[in-house]
Amino acid sequence: MLQLQAIREQKDEIIIALKKRNVDATPLLENVISLDDKRRDVQTKLDNTLAESNKLSKEIGMLFKSGKANEATILKERTVTLKEDSRTFQEELNTVAEELQALLYQIPNVPHPSVPAGNTDEDNEEIFREGDIPKLVDGALPHWELAKKYDIIDFELGVKIAGAGFPVYKGKGARLQRALIAYFLDKNTAAGYQEIQVPHLVNEISGYGTGQLPDKEGQMYHVTEDDLYLIPTAEIPITNIFRDTIVNQKDFPITYTGYTPCFRREAGSYGAHVRGLNRLHQFDKVELVRVEHPDNSYAALDGMVEHIKGILRELKLPYRILRLCGGDLGFTSALTFDFEVFSTAQDRWLEISSASNFEAYQTNRLKLRFKDENGKSQLAHTLNGSSLALPRVLAGILENYQTENGIKIPEALVPYCGFDIID
Repeated sequence: MLQLQAIREQKDEIIIALKKRNVDATPLLENVISLDDKRRDVQTKLDNTLAESNKLSKEIGMLFKSGKANEATILKERTVTLKEDSRTFQEELNTVAEELQALLYQIPNVPHPSVPAGNTDEDNEEIFREGDIPKLVDGALPHWELAKKYDIIDFELGVKIAGAGFPVYKGKGARLQRALIAYFLDKNTAAGYQEIQVPHLVNEISGYGTGQLPDKEGQMYHVTEDDLYLIPTAEIPITNIFRDTIVNQKDFPITYTGYTPCFRREAGSYGAHVRGLNRLHQFDKVELVRVEHPDNSYAALDGMVEHIKGILRELKLPYRILRLCGGDLGFTSALTFDFEVFSTAQDRWLEISSASNFEAYQTNRLKLRFKDENGKSQLAHTLNGSSLALPRVLAGILENYQTENGIKIPEALVPYCGFDIID
């Protein structure tokens, strides 16, 4: 969330910046400042009350020692009133603090100056494109028909077991899925990321820490009896490793990669554009998470983008990179680059990765800090990216590598699969 000091000192600039998101933040920010003023006032009253109470306690002790019991008793009556007042002020302070926190959670991150204005994904800015779009044979099929033809993914069986959006991978389809996970993890660890395995469920405070709550509450599966959430991305558990932590400046950059299944309700998703692997309730993803010094976070973001480019080059998939506009930017992100692979059989681009810099938005929620060279606590910056989300990468491979004789396997994946064609 945004820092209170920044809201107080840069209110007008923040209001202008958030207009890129099509958000009129004026009422929210004014309410935040008003509540913060109230909180400060109540805190001052509480501090003064406690100070007077402590002072009287010392005086009462001195009076009893001096044999002035009557005067001490009179002052004790005053301390009873002060204790009641302090209790009242503390309750009021807690209420105001909760209201203030709830308001702060409603304010999205301030977009980076390079973020273009816009309302929807149609306003995103294409900044890079690479790879030749293959020319497919006559009668080329979309991946959901290829999956059925070669019996590698069973969507109907998934419906029987769980419901729509829960596919069953079979035979070479399952092996290709496993190969992609291993390949992505190997590429990431070779680039210096430490591999980590994390829980697939998180508590509520973890969801708030990275900003999925309360923003995406409707998209997360909630285990109500245990008050746990199935993760929509490994970003949540990996980043929350550092909640309430002061890291050493010398340890920057802190880099992790992890594979997890991801669970998303994706409410309201219907139509041909979500067929097959295009949109699922459960899917696999390999994630990158970085904790960085603020001075280096945008260089780190550029490095993540180049790393993902390298993977897509090895897979020889045609792709493009988009700089997300304000209207399509994630709630917690300051700047996001989306990667899209071209699905030749569907004749459309499919999002397969996002690389984002959250600046200090998450770390302010997480209380993730470091000591600078002067020994002062500063908020670190966090970043994350997919390398990669598997379903649409798999869809792109199946469709772009199909031939009359079967589906070829990208050369980089053959050692991981143990076969070079699905036929």
